Amino acid sequence: MTFDLNYYKSHNLFLVAVDCIIFGFHNNEIKLLVHHRAMEPEQGGLSLMGGFVQKDESVDQAASNILSNLTGLENIFMEQVKVYGELHRDPGERVISCAYYALIDINAYDESLLKNHHAFWLSLDLASDLIFDHSQMVKDALAILRRKAVLEPIGFNLLSEKFTLTQLQSLYEAIYGKSLDKRNFRKKMQSLNFIEKLDEIDKSCSKKGAYYYKFKDDSNSSSEHAGYEF
Repeated sequence: MTFDLNYYKSHNLFLVAVDCIIFGFHNNEIKLLVHHRAMEPEQGGLSLMGGFVQKDESVDQAASNILSNLTGLENIFMEQVKVYGELHRDPGERVISCAYYALIDINAYDESLLKNHHAFWLSLDLASDLIFDHSQMVKDALAILRRKAVLEPIGFNLLSEKFTLTQLQSLYEAIYGKSLDKRNFRKKMQSLNFIEKLDEIDKSCSKKGAYYYKFKDDSNSSSEHAGYEF
């Protein structure tokens, strides 16, 4: 099979990048992993973690490689947000970027790798300070997270293996940015059949303590279509 190479050469070539919106949960707050950009334009500005797609990798692989190299974690929850291709989104060159959002347990990553990449956790309240169109990427990713959290237990990826109901409620309050009624939240959680109580008790906050829970192994499939509102 022969190809008309002149056809391809007659069209413009663009740089393709991936930008990763990496969410973590710490101290009852959703955090965003960022770094200070090391080059112009916008050198020193707050930036999402990302890079250009290489010739020997797909776009999905590029995003996965960035996450793996950055955190040392495998099988991270990751989904595509959308493609950003405004003409002047990057003043340096015409760059089309495919954004992904990822959810990680903030207590499980390799902290030394983050230091090597000069990455750090930023409050979502400061996301508006990000360079280029990165703040819009964060807004779009957060909107997806909120929609999915209504339909399935996506927030599981942000918590440790075991947790209390108070910690679970704090996560959902952080995702939606509002307080939730304790009684209604617990009633709804326990009716959805994707968490189970453990025999262990967390006594770090009170003498009486609170039971730990964990997510069931089949929670994603069993509750995917359950749906709930907060």
